[in-house]
Amino acid sequence: MAKKTVASLQTSSKRLTKAIKMVKSPKTGAYMFVESVMAPEFVDGFLNKK
Repeated sequence: MAKKTVASLQTSSKRLTKAIKMVKSPKTGAYMFVESVMAPEFVDGFLNKK
């Protein structure tokens, strides 16, 4: 499951995007959020990766 919250961040030299997804822990079964700041073209790969 992915929480598709994507916020665009503008810096002086590069355009970056912050992506947040919700992943289930294999040990406890609890959900946790994983955040990453990356270029916009890598967001789909980040959200589809398990």
